[in-house]
Amino acid sequence: MASPLGPHHHEPPQAVVGPPLPQPRQQPPLAENDASKPAESSGKEMSSGAEGNDEVTGNIISTIIGGKNGEPKQTATYMAERVVGTGSFGVVFQARYLETGEAVAIKKVLQDRRYKNRELQLMRLMDHPNVISLRHCFFSSTKDELFLNLVMEYVPETVYRALKHYTNVNLRMPLIYVKVYAYQIFRGLAYIHNVLGVCHRDLKPQNLLVDPLTHQVKLCDFGSAKILVKGEANISYICSRYYRAPELIFGATEYTTSVDVWSAGCVLAELLIGQPLFPGENQVDQLVEIIKVLGTPTREEIRCMNPNYTDFRFPQVKAHPWHKIFHKRMPPEAIDLASRLLQYSPSLRCSALEACAHPFFDELREPNARLPNGRPLPPLFNFEEEELDGESPELINKIIPEHIRRQTGLGFPQSTGA
Repeated sequence: MASPLGPHHHEPPQAVVGPPLPQPRQQPPLAENDASKPAESSGKEMSSGAEGNDEVTGNIISTIIGGKNGEPKQTATYMAERVVGTGSFGVVFQARYLETGEAVAIKKVLQDRRYKNRELQLMRLMDHPNVISLRHCFFSSTKDELFLNLVMEYVPETVYRALKHYTNVNLRMPLIYVKVYAYQIFRGLAYIHNVLGVCHRDLKPQNLLVDPLTHQVKLCDFGSAKILVKGEANISYICSRYYRAPELIFGATEYTTSVDVWSAGCVLAELLIGQPLFPGENQVDQLVEIIKVLGTPTREEIRCMNPNYTDFRFPQVKAHPWHKIFHKRMPPEAIDLASRLLQYSPSLRCSALEACAHPFFDELREPNARLPNGRPLPPLFNFEEEELDGESPELINKIIPEHIRRQTGLGFPQSTGA
């Protein structure tokens, strides 16, 4: 069978998944007019082999991995345990890799045989502490349909549920956790933006995984993600409403990765106040919610968001002072960072890496910084050279604390964490 991933890719092995595994329903055509376009070849292969003679009994999935570059082929057996997420994309279930006992998450999506799967192409490229990692993948099928199964590391919690833990008992998330989570969100974004040129396009608390023991955060769900190419149009009806950047609401099609920075600003504000900052009930109301905080955008700001937008009939509303949105004891650094992220003009928003350097995160750079339970912070400063390539020494020195720089003797450390 010709590979739906294109002629230059090994086809992941085939497995036949039995009835106990939930099947994603056939979806209507995607609203996103660029989502089904064949993704560019990444040139990076997974550990999956190109063949499989697989069998399934009950909720046991057996497939072949390895078999490339001289690697021996081996059987990978997964026991599906429970569904952890469903949506228009398909279904995610937790499974156990029986050969090692490792917990994994398997995202099962309907695969159009005519096209490559963009999420798979992008996940093959990613290797970062703050981005979910792809273990390998395989195909499964029913009589009429083909499914792609992405096997990923399993992370048990989300930032959304972590926040609910506090808001359900009328508490605010401790500021140290807000800082630890937000910093890692920006570091993950800086990696996908600067190193890969990828825009996530659906950043929200539900798509941010967190390990409840180490508090390491990982971006997940790259089903809407895309490598943005300057001059190439993209769909504007993208991103979950509360976190949708205003240029998308204004119908911009030549936007940049700063749409993710806006979303991250919304997540930061939500962690600080305990509820969504812009809870619009529909697309129009979403803009109303933003205007209530930022005020009516000027003609120049509208031009910066979408030069083709000509309908300027908006009620004139003054901006609401940022310090009145947050409670009185909110540190001024937190307010300053939120205000730098949530700007109408995309080019005026700070970059994800500039956000990492913000004084709001200086507490994390202290030599004796610890989590409230006394455990060390998750790795925050184990930057690879590619993450900081082309950045000014001044910015790098703001991000990486002096005690880490002294340990390595370099402008950036290669290995040690916080």
